[in-house]
Amino acid sequence: MKTWNVVLGVDVSKKTVDICWSERKLFVHIDNNSEGFGKFKKWCKTNLIDLRETFIVLEYTGGYEYRFIQFCESQSIAYRRVPGLEIKQSMGMIRGKSDRADAFRIGQYGEDKIKRLEPSKLLDNKILELKTLLSFRKRLVRESAGYQSSVGERKHMYEVSNQDMIVRISNEKRDANSEYIKELESRIMELIKSNEQMYLNYRIITSIKGIGAVNGWMTIAYTENFTSFPDARHYAVYVGVIPFEHTSGTSKKGRRRTSNLAQKELKQELNQAAKTAMQHDPEIRAYAERKMQNKEYGLVLNNIKFKLILRMFSLVKRGEMYVENYRRSA
Repeated sequence: MKTWNVVLGVDVSKKTVDICWSERKLFVHIDNNSEGFGKFKKWCKTNLIDLRETFIVLEYTGGYEYRFIQFCESQSIAYRRVPGLEIKQSMGMIRGKSDRADAFRIGQYGEDKIKRLEPSKLLDNKILELKTLLSFRKRLVRESAGYQSSVGERKHMYEVSNQDMIVRISNEKRDANSEYIKELESRIMELIKSNEQMYLNYRIITSIKGIGAVNGWMTIAYTENFTSFPDARHYAVYVGVIPFEHTSGTSKKGRRRTSNLAQKELKQELNQAAKTAMQHDPEIRAYAERKMQNKEYGLVLNNIKFKLILRMFSLVKRGEMYVENYRRSA
């Protein structure tokens, strides 16, 4: 494992970047643009920081960090993105908050954990665009559902017709969103088809009963085409379908339950996939009927979600389409 001479903590916002070398209590505040990155390089030179021997730790911010990451990749600087909650929970009791203090704490986290932190993989621009398109599609779908709900409530409360101004405008916006959603979905499929391995994996996982197009797109995006998780279990923990033990000594003996720390959007989509699989997959339907004789519906549904994840990873690893092999017993 490579030894890093310098570990820098970086706190990124929309317009600025705060960078701290906590070991020497050095700090620089720059703009989140090319001019600011030039200032960062000068600061490193002044403080005798060799960027080839430097490891940068920064939080996921939902997009603000991508410009800085692109700079790091252009300069061959090693970096690692870490969930903010992981950093926060590792620091114990914290009082006060500022961008400078956050950068210092991120730097401290990096220095404490450097032995187990591996550099992040290079950004895949197609995966990045896929995530962005899926996020915007989700916004439009929710917006359309809101318009549909408003129309239903208004008609129920005031007994108005489709010519009512609010009803008409809501319907027009919903119809427009439907066209935009189709356009987005077309671009999503275009992106997936542009990569042979990505398209193959998409076809494999959507051959599984219950896994439709949206689940397929999201799985490809968030597993980064099945490269960012070592196995199905790690992905299942990320999604939030693996139960964990909840006991303490002899006084607390709680039943195993899933963690609230999960990617809930993926979990919600898998929820619908599991329900569909229970209806249309004979093997899973038989499994559910057998388990529900002595287990709660929610627990059985969660087990089915895990089964679907196991199937996806297994089939992708083998490069095979799903084949139904269920045989009804005599």
